[in-house]
Amino acid sequence: MSTQVRVRFAPSPTGPLHIGGVRTALYNYLFARKMGGKMLLRIEDTDQNRFVPGAEDYILDALRWAGIEIDEGQGIGGPHAPYRQSERREIYQKEAQRLIDEGKAYYAFDTAEELDAMRQRLEAANAPAAQYNAITRMQMRNSLTLSADDVKARMDAGEPYVIRLKTPRKEEVRLNDLIRGWVNVHSSAIDDKVLLKSDGLPTYHLANIVDDHLMGITHVIRGEEWLPSAPLHVLLYRYLGWEDTMPQFAHLPLLLKPEGNGKLSKRDADLGGFPIFPLQWTDPNTGQVARGFREDGYLPEATINFLALLGWNPGTEQELFTMDELIASFDLSQVHKAGARFDIQKAQWFNHQYIKEQPDAVLAPTVQVQAEAAGYDCSLEKAEKIAALLKGRVNFAREIVDEATTIFNPPASYDEAVTAAKWNADAVKAVTAFRDALTQFDGDFVADAIKHTLSDAMTQAGIKQGKIMQAMRLALTGSGAGPDLMLTMEIIGKDETLRRLEQALTTLPQP
Repeated sequence: MSTQVRVRFAPSPTGPLHIGGVRTALYNYLFARKMGGKMLLRIEDTDQNRFVPGAEDYILDALRWAGIEIDEGQGIGGPHAPYRQSERREIYQKEAQRLIDEGKAYYAFDTAEELDAMRQRLEAANAPAAQYNAITRMQMRNSLTLSADDVKARMDAGEPYVIRLKTPRKEEVRLNDLIRGWVNVHSSAIDDKVLLKSDGLPTYHLANIVDDHLMGITHVIRGEEWLPSAPLHVLLYRYLGWEDTMPQFAHLPLLLKPEGNGKLSKRDADLGGFPIFPLQWTDPNTGQVARGFREDGYLPEATINFLALLGWNPGTEQELFTMDELIASFDLSQVHKAGARFDIQKAQWFNHQYIKEQPDAVLAPTVQVQAEAAGYDCSLEKAEKIAALLKGRVNFAREIVDEATTIFNPPASYDEAVTAAKWNADAVKAVTAFRDALTQFDGDFVADAIKHTLSDAMTQAGIKQGKIMQAMRLALTGSGAGPDLMLTMEIIGKDETLRRLEQALTTLPQP
């Protein structure tokens, strides 16, 4: 085995990459970087019936968006090319033939109808498992029950066949999973899996073993759904003579529904109104559009931070991590065995944390575009100030303009409860004094200067500023609560501020 850690992410291009696949890729990436190793990307496209055009490019785009860097593999190249399994057919056929020659695999000519009949017989007999195995194979049409001449004649005639693993009848198969500990399975529970299909392409079981060996993979970090297949894979390593260099396995916990009962599905996401794919996906056959985390407004850093903690915990109270901090902290021994509940509110919380730390200049173009789409005039400079004012109050950048309605629009009404409680004689006196002071104001209309002007005006009027601030906000925005009032006035400008103060004085009831 190579002394350098080498991991791989090996998705199938059968549609958009599930967010759980992104987490699998992330854990592989974090482990590789932590150990000073390499991460490979391999496309496992041997199931041509399920191949979806555009899916491979989607996978590459999603990984790039998430900040998961590939060192070698599809889209990058490297010494073990090709990294698309459909282009490695001859390699798998050679290894399958070697297993045949060594008596560890066999040809099977059974039709679909014959396989169905076998299962029905076993089910009728209440057999423990209706599968093709060390017992039932001797009742089927294969190279173990047919003569060598018959087998050759069938193959020469072009009769379809598959190659099946000849599973031993009475052996213990063991592996030490890095997350789950020792897994022991008796070979009687392993059926004679198809290794090479009738189209000449391998199944996942053969292809991933061969590729992991030839590509020097040291650790296979994949989802829990592959745990039942792990003993079969150990057996294949043994049969192929590669058991001594077999990679270590780590099977990650499932992502569960928000309620925690069962595996997360697209239907759960649709019902819950949240995305389950990293990027938006348009089905090439139906045109149906599936939501993406990116298009819903999630930042890649927030998404990665959220996913990292779905099944792993650093053992501290820290929740916010940069990618470098995740790499430094990540440890497979701290990955949980139990499934992780997919809490979309927590994802929104993470996004809020990252949005409020975004530079105002980065958010400004989004604010400007959305403001103009809503029918407002908004310069880039104004958009940047709005971002500074409101980014700490939203979960998504797209929500900033919704929060900014009181900036773009003068009050159409005034909060009745605040009016009743705070609009009194002192309030009228304060608003009038502030209006008069602003009329004489001729400097830069910025928050600090506005604050000093207000303070001076209240001092001269003999009014305690703290007692009238809610009324002042009411006059300017129609509400008793909101973001920093001085910055709000800076953004709307002196003329608009004066108009709103005047409007309040003439519209609100005289105390």
